[in-house]
Amino acid sequence: MSLDPKIAAYLAQAGAAVAPDSLAGIRAATDANLRRLHGAPEPVASVADYEIPGAAGSPIALRVYLPVNAPASGARPAIVFAHGGGWCLCSVDLYDNPCRALANATGCMVLSVDYRLAPEHPFPTPLEDVYAALVWTTEHAVILGIDPARIAVGGDSAGANLAAGAALLARDRSGPAIAHQLLMYPALDDRLSSASCGEFAEGYSLTLETMRFCWSTYLGDAGGADPDYAAPLRAQSLHGLPPATIMACEFDPLRDEAVAYAQRLRDASVEASCITLEGMIHGCMHMLGLTPAARQLFDAAAAGLRQALRF
Repeated sequence: MSLDPKIAAYLAQAGAAVAPDSLAGIRAATDANLRRLHGAPEPVASVADYEIPGAAGSPIALRVYLPVNAPASGARPAIVFAHGGGWCLCSVDLYDNPCRALANATGCMVLSVDYRLAPEHPFPTPLEDVYAALVWTTEHAVILGIDPARIAVGGDSAGANLAAGAALLARDRSGPAIAHQLLMYPALDDRLSSASCGEFAEGYSLTLETMRFCWSTYLGDAGGADPDYAAPLRAQSLHGLPPATIMACEFDPLRDEAVAYAQRLRDASVEASCITLEGMIHGCMHMLGLTPAARQLFDAAAAGLRQALRF
C-alpha cells in the first residue's frame, strides 16, 4: 500500500523545519509537534493521578483512565502502559489524548506510567520504573477495581521496548502474571541493522540517525551490557513470556524488528500476532487528528486485547 496521503502531506511540510540542536529543544519541539496531531481529546469516565514508588522506591506518577464504556462495578481488564519517545522524550501529559483513545477503544483501564527519562536516568531506571508500576498495579488491583488475572502490559515505540522488557523481568523474577503484551511499533534492537532501517532511514519522520541517538541516550554507560532486558529482540530466550499483539507500521525503520520479534516469540511457543498498519509511519498513535486511518492502530489494539483478555 502507498503512504497515507494526509501523512505524506504532513511529512512534506515537516521536512522544511529546522531541527533543534539541544535535547531541551528536541523535547519542546516534539511536545509541540505531536500535540498538533492529536485532535480533540476523547471524554472518558474518569482520570485519576497517583504517586507510586518507582525503581529503588523513588516516587513516580501514574495516571489512570477509566473508559466511557466501563462497567460501573466489578473487576475490569487493565493495561499498564509505557509511553514512547526514545526513552528521553515525551511524558504522561503528552500522551493524555492517546491514552484516552486507547482506553475507550479497548474497554480497558489504562494506567500510564510517568517513568523517568534518559539521559538523566539511563537504563535500567526507565525499565525498572515500568516494572515497579506493574508490580504496584497487581498489588493494588482489588482497590483499583482491576481483575488481577487480566492485566496486560503495553506501550508504543520505546514504551513498547519497556513493556517487553518488563515482561522479561516478570518472568525471570517470578513477578506478576501478565496476561498479554501490547507492543505498538516497538524499538527492540540497538543494532539497527534490519532491512527496514535502511529502506526508511530518512524521510518518514523517525530517522535512523534519531534512533541511534535515542539508543545511545538510553544505554549510556551500559552500552556494552547484557542486552536481554535493554534490547528484547536480542534476549537469549523468549520462552515463558505472555502472548503478544504486535503492530508494525508499514513505513517505519523499526518495522522489521516488530516482525522478527513476533516470529521469535512464536518460535519459543508463545502465541503472537503481528499486524501491519498500512500506510502508517512511526508514532501514528498520535495522529487521530491528522488522518482517520490512524484509527486502525486502536482497532487492532482493541481486537487483540478483547480476544486475549476475554471480554
